[in-house]
This record gives sequence, C-alpha cells and structure tokens, in this order.
Amino acid sequence: LIKFEATLPIKKIWSAKLGKGSEFLRVGLSPAGDGDRIYAASHNGVVTAFDPETGKKIWRVEVDVLLSAGPGAGENYVVVAGSDGDLICLAANDGHELWRININGESLSRPLIRNGSVVVQTIDGKLQVYSVFDGKEQWSIEQSLPRLTLRGTSSPVIVGTMVVAGFDNGWLVGTNLSSGVTQWEAMLSPPSGRSDLDRLVDVDGSMAVIGQDIYAAGYQGRLAAVASESGQIIWARDISTHVGVGVDFANVYSIDESGELIALLRRNGTDVWRQDALLRREPTSPVAFDNAVAIGDLEGYVHLFSNIDGRPSSPALISAICVEKKGYWRTKALVPSIGSTSQRCSVSDCVRLVSSPKKPWSGNSLRMISRIFSSHSTSASVTGLWSHFLVTVKFPW
Repeated sequence: LIKFEATLPIKKIWSAKLGKGSEFLRVGLSPAGDGDRIYAASHNGVVTAFDPETGKKIWRVEVDVLLSAGPGAGENYVVVAGSDGDLICLAANDGHELWRININGESLSRPLIRNGSVVVQTIDGKLQVYSVFDGKEQWSIEQSLPRLTLRGTSSPVIVGTMVVAGFDNGWLVGTNLSSGVTQWEAMLSPPSGRSDLDRLVDVDGSMAVIGQDIYAAGYQGRLAAVASESGQIIWARDISTHVGVGVDFANVYSIDESGELIALLRRNGTDVWRQDALLRREPTSPVAFDNAVAIGDLEGYVHLFSNIDGRPSSPALISAICVEKKGYWRTKALVPSIGSTSQRCSVSDCVRLVSSPKKPWSGNSLRMISRIFSSHSTSASVTGLWSHFLVTVKFPW
C-alpha cells in the first residue's frame, strides 16, 4: 500500500465491547439488525442488543456455550447457534431465553427466521427447520458430502415460499419452506479430478437473490444464475471462489481464487471488467454499495471500486475503513484510501472512516460493513475481530 496524505474527515460514532473472539477458528458470527436494534454475539457466548443510533446497550445475556453462528434476527426473535450443536432462541425485546435445543451438528451459517420458522444449515450436510415458537423440528433434509471439504457453509436464502441452500457436494437445493418437499436440485459445481483436493466443490460463499433469480458460486466450479422456479441454470461461468457473490441492479461481482475482483453482466454473465489490485490479499465477498463495490481484505481494510469500470472509487464515496482493538492485534493501523494508498495512524478501539460530505447517509452503511467483515475467510483478523469487538459507524454526510 502506498502512503498518502489524508485529506478527508474521520468520524467515530460509537463503539461497544462484546466479548472474546475466536483467534484462529473460523466461525460464522456477524452483526444483524431488524430495523430497531443491532444484535451481535461473541464466540464465548455473549449476545448483546444495541441501539443503532447511540450504541446504548439495550440488553446483554450470556448463553454459557461457545457460539459458532448468528445471530439471526426477525419476527421479534434472535437465534444463535453453538459449536456443540446448541440452537438458542431469545426474545428480541429483552433477550430472555425462550427455548434451547440441540441440533446434533455445528452450524457456520446465520440462522434464517421467516414465517414462524427457523432455518438452520449444519456443516454435516443437513438443512433443518424448527418452529420459532417452541423449537420443535418441522422437517429436515440431508445431502451426502465428500470426505474432504472446506470449513464453512453458505447461508440459505428465501425466495418466495422456497428456501434455497448450497452444499459442500456442489449442489443447490430448493425446498418448500412450509412442507420440506424438495422442489428441485441443481449441480452448481461438478467435481473433477482424481484426488480429494481436486474434487473440492464446496458452495460456501454468500448467495444473492434478485427477483426470481439466484446467484451462487462454488469453489473449483462455476458462478451461475439459477431460476428459482425450476433450478434451471440460466447462465454459468467457470469461476472458482469460496467467498460467494454480490449483486446490484446491473452486475454480479465475485472474487476468484487469486483475489481478482470480477464483474459480470447480470443478464448473461459476460465480463464487464476485472480488477487485480487485491491479489493475494485474501479479499472478502464483494458488497454492492451505492455506485461502488466494497471489499475487505486480510488486514481488515475495506476498499471501494467503481461499479462502472472497476477503478478505485472517487473521494465522493468512502475511501476505507479499518477496525482494530488496541493490544489485541496491534496499536498501529494502515488506513487505506482510494485504490492502494495508505497512511499510518494510531487506532485504539475505534473505526477509522474516510468519507465525503457530498452524499446523504444510507442505512445500508452498517449492513455493508457487517457483510464485509463477516464474510472473511481468515477468522483471526476479521471474523474473530467482529466477535471480539463491535463498532458501528454512521457516515457524517
């Protein structure tokens, strides 16, 4: 990263401590919101609700288990998953525990709450649905998995009345949410090669839904657009990724194995542009934000690129964000700016945000930050960071 002279304001709104993180183990913990509160959980079993405007702690509970995924929030419930298979449902208004069950498997995907049901996917290839009212199992399906897989699980998505999940065997499966009847199966990433390593085809990254189209990608496989009604592959490209995809009104974005950012036309999958500025920096899943694409990296930086041509964003947008806790990682941080420039500055337990007063603040800001950091594959620097320390930023525009 090239040094530069900082010229744009940096503003911290609030910060709050959560609990201990997972230094080396990859977990699926990331902040979630329901419009009224922000919910976050730490690996050591602390779940907290915050006021999004002020950062005031609304409630805090300790569930007494190591957490691996969540929280999922919706319909006045908050659900977290434990490393030993615990699934715990809390009341969103005050955090009191409503029920606790064991699902006999570790989950690394965010629980999904919809229509009185909790959808949970575990790393052993099971997709299970429970009643959000009492934790009673409603239905379960299972896919057979290869002997060797990557650690991780994509989070299921809802399209209409159907829940769609990706599995470590390369299959996408569409299942009716209320009945559990499988509507279709689609092979996203066919395995090839002789060794177990060659045949890794995990669908572990984030999936996206626009209208009735589903966008998903697999490791050593394909990035594809899939029709939600039938599971038919609309188009597919040979792009290997484990971080998944991001979408906006025109493009689909992903990161290939080398770290190259790729933009494809959403309607047919043709290349729009490619950006190699983040090669070997372990980029996170891309997040479309305004007229830019935001991506984090292995050191906790967030870079923004134009969604038109892939060039680094102008100063009218965020230049970068860096989160760090003093004494836990290091007390100095590189705060990246547009493209690959940076300046060294002191950071304690706050967010450094470079922005501009030219655009109104959007509620997408926090969601963008949450998705970027939660999608990172290196738990020590990003996932563990979020589970150890939560920072909320409002853009000073």
